[in-house]
Amino acid sequence: MAEFSKDKITELAKLAVDALEEKKASDIKVLDISEISQIADYFIIASGNNINQTQAMADDVEIKLEKNGLLLKQIEGYEKAGWILMDFGDIIVHIFDNDNRLFYDLERVWKDGKEIEL
Repeated sequence: MAEFSKDKITELAKLAVDALEEKKASDIKVLDISEISQIADYFIIASGNNINQTQAMADDVEIKLEKNGLLLKQIEGYEKAGWILMDFGDIIVHIFDNDNRLFYDLERVWKDGKEIEL
């Protein structure tokens, strides 16, 4: 497995955000959690309106990151698509439907992370 520099991880996180934007994700947030957790450098959180959209968002993120050398380690929730969690190691992508995003409120749970613009 390739080790990436912080700059490369940031570039890959931007690619993930671009993929989400292409699929019309709403309320995309990027949290830099590198200083508060060892599980990842970035959490990317986004919302979709329905199962087809959230699955398409997940598919596009996976394709774009894997084309650039960052392989998906694990995915959870794809079938029901209320909360799709994609673990790429240094980047973790959370794709929610609107109800689950409000319920789990990851932005509050990870409020010590630094929200950044990519």
